[in-house]
Amino acid sequence: MKINSLSARSLIVALGFTLFFSSCGMFEQVGQMATLTKCDFKLQSVRQLTLAGVNIQGIKSISDLVLIDAGMITAALAGGQLPLSFILNIEAKNPNEQMAAMNRLDWILYIDDLEMVQGSLNEKVQIPANGGTSVIPLQMNMDLKKVLSGKSAETIINFGFNLAGMGGEPTRIKVKAKPTIMVGSREITYPGYITISTKWGNEPDAKSGSIKLN
Repeated sequence: MKINSLSARSLIVALGFTLFFSSCGMFEQVGQMATLTKCDFKLQSVRQLTLAGVNIQGIKSISDLVLIDAGMITAALAGGQLPLSFILNIEAKNPNEQMAAMNRLDWILYIDDLEMVQGSLNEKVQIPANGGTSVIPLQMNMDLKKVLSGKSAETIINFGFNLAGMGGEPTRIKVKAKPTIMVGSREITYPGYITISTKWGNEPDAKSGSIKLN
């Protein structure tokens, strides 16, 4: 089938607009990633903290639990594992004029500078411009018996309750995070890690060459 000159010109114009807007979209995605590196992050709260399936949020000692709950924890440890889980909320603040975004966040959790667990948040996160904030929930699951291998049963149990007794404030926790954004069909990953702790800020981390947010 032949295409007349008018149709050909219309097709060329349509293709041009398609390529233009596609490029604009890619530039926008790259810009959102660049803006992300200029945002502030801090650890906001620890929620839904459980030890061996027992809710220990705000509980300071195993002796503060009812007998059946305390028994579940000691039985789990005697059986060779002590699962700890909680949601760690990260608050992100964007002081810039452009929205920040990412499609995935790979993370490493540290408690008392001890590496506990690694994971990924595989969903898009957007942080509104001009002082907008977003809360990024990270689900944490780990086996304290495995992580604290070689420690006494009392030390392992106390570790969990020391974390729970903070009242939701993650003062002993930090996260190293590596965001990724999709640009077209290609993944663009932030080089190095962003270290996130409990206060706003943005200082270079000389050891890792990343951004340390104190």
